[in-house]
Amino acid sequence: MVVYRCDDSLESIFTAVYLAYEEKRVHEDTMLCLTDDPILFSEDIKVIPDVRKTQKVINTLNRRFGQENYLWLCMALASEDEEAAQAVYRTIVQGLAGGISRGHLFDNLADEYVHRAFALARGVSTEIGHQKQFLRFQELENGVLYSKIGPKYDVMVFLMPHFADRLPIENFMIFDEKRNFFGIHPAGRPWILLRGEEVELPLRLSEEELCYQELFRHFCHTIMIEERKNPNLQKNMLPLRFRKYMVEFT
Repeated sequence: MVVYRCDDSLESIFTAVYLAYEEKRVHEDTMLCLTDDPILFSEDIKVIPDVRKTQKVINTLNRRFGQENYLWLCMALASEDEEAAQAVYRTIVQGLAGGISRGHLFDNLADEYVHRAFALARGVSTEIGHQKQFLRFQELENGVLYSKIGPKYDVMVFLMPHFADRLPIENFMIFDEKRNFFGIHPAGRPWILLRGEEVELPLRLSEEELCYQELFRHFCHTIMIEERKNPNLQKNMLPLRFRKYMVEFT
């Protein structure tokens, strides 16, 4: 058994995929592992992320399976599941070996690895959809739009293109407080990602923001029909974990 020890990053995992093919490994006896747990009678190889090798894998996946399937593989890796790397690796192996045509990479759900990768990607896709709906921006005194989120998964890279497309002329910033991860979009320029230590941000909202927040909260309470209040249905439509980041519930 050959075990590639990867960091929980797309670059590290795709580098390991490249190495497995480059070194002509037997795929059934090869594992991509995100933990340091020992595996008996195995040959451990520490993976050093390589941008060139990562890009080659990305190009191959897009060419063979199409952009949509490539994005689903990326979503599976964003799940932060310990088995995600192995599931994605074996899904890629099956797709390349079986001559899978574009758009059909996840058709064989009877395969445990394909099924696992699909289930992880679907969970992340659902979380991305929720964040797009429930994310709230607040205007700071300096005019920057700021939002704090706490998603289940590391979905920042999927959120930034969505909001950059809709707010191209705005300076905005999204902060994932669970991972100390920033998505920053300067007006009219490409967005960037910044990961670092926890920082204390001096957040002072603008006077207009405070006014509109109060108006919005008043509007939400005014349109509520007390006789039709249904807390259980509300929890299904809007889980409680999102509410602490939403203006109308603060």
